[in-house]
Amino acid sequence: MALPRKLKHMNLFNDGTSYVGQVEEVVPPVLTRIMEEWRGGGMNAPIKTDQGMEALSMDWTCGGIMDDALKQFGITTHDGVMLRFAGACQRDDSAEVDAVEIVVRGRHSAIDMGSAKTGEASPFKVTSELSYYKLSLNGEELIEIDILNMIEKVGGVDRLADHRAAIGL
Repeated sequence: MALPRKLKHMNLFNDGTSYVGQVEEVVPPVLTRIMEEWRGGGMNAPIKTDQGMEALSMDWTCGGIMDDALKQFGITTHDGVMLRFAGACQRDDSAEVDAVEIVVRGRHSAIDMGSAKTGEASPFKVTSELSYYKLSLNGEELIEIDILNMIEKVGGVDRLADHRAAIGL
């Protein structure tokens, strides 16, 4: 019997600056395929055809105002901000610790400083729209998505290599 890996510790880095002690929550990008229904002649039911991916975004919350993120708001390049999530997941049956790393590049579309009330928490929430995403587990790259360079690697296989070749890239 095995127990699941549970996140025990984490940190977020913004362009290399550690947010240890300040980051409260990170919502990693949800990887979503755009699926289009198709039913052709001779088919008794439709199937879903893959039409690429939905846009990628990441939400993160800190315990108070973060001037780094405020200074990045309105950055003019699609990949102007690099965020790196580092997580330590542990299984309670083996005590084994796994390192989870998510590296993204993008820019902030929303900064919500919450409400200001003396003596109460003021969560600082940021939504970052992404053009690059890489997920690694224990140093092994599992997924890399580079939207502008038309790269989509999953388990070491670039699923868009043939498409790039077909259009001369």
